[in-house]
Amino acid sequence: MTDERTVKSICMDEAEIERAMTRIAHQILEFNKGAENLALVGIVTRGDLLAKELAEKIKEIEGIEVPLGKLDISFYRDDYLTHFAPEVHSTDILFDIDGKTIVLVDDVLFTGRTIRAALDALMDIGRPAAVQLAVLVDRGHRELPIRADYVGKNVPSSHNESVRLFLKDIDGTTAVEILDVPEGGRIGSAPLSKNGGE
Repeated sequence: MTDERTVKSICMDEAEIERAMTRIAHQILEFNKGAENLALVGIVTRGDLLAKELAEKIKEIEGIEVPLGKLDISFYRDDYLTHFAPEVHSTDILFDIDGKTIVLVDDVLFTGRTIRAALDALMDIGRPAAVQLAVLVDRGHRELPIRADYVGKNVPSSHNESVRLFLKDIDGTTAVEILDVPEGGRIGSAPLSKNGGE
């Protein structure tokens, strides 16, 4: 599942992830006093899947189907020019974000650069009333002044480790794993493949 990487520990199993997502859904509703004027936008490739799950939980709790979208940030990354063949996905936001409270959803918050890129991409689409950030895992090591409003779990990590979310539908298992990354290896989200390999 993890090709050349070595799994050091599993910091969240499937049950823990499920509980964290339920708690985040409740926190979003409590902070915003319900789901009116809310929309969820997940950052591909794992944040969009988590956003879908949050939308389902909000519907169960509140009985309201919130608008749901996904955001591709490939061309907004500050390392875009050094990636000769970025993996491009699609942005799918079929609703007007102007004046809405947007909850951006991602799997792992690390340096903050992905979120900066997502904010730039979002602002090119419209002008939301507010943007909040929900992440399953905050692993620290911020390089930009970005903080999540809703966090499933804080996971201390070192710079030579990768903290990755694996999902059953894509990877065959659901867990957040801490992995050792070999020198020159990529630290970031798990690739979209059935076996979690590059």
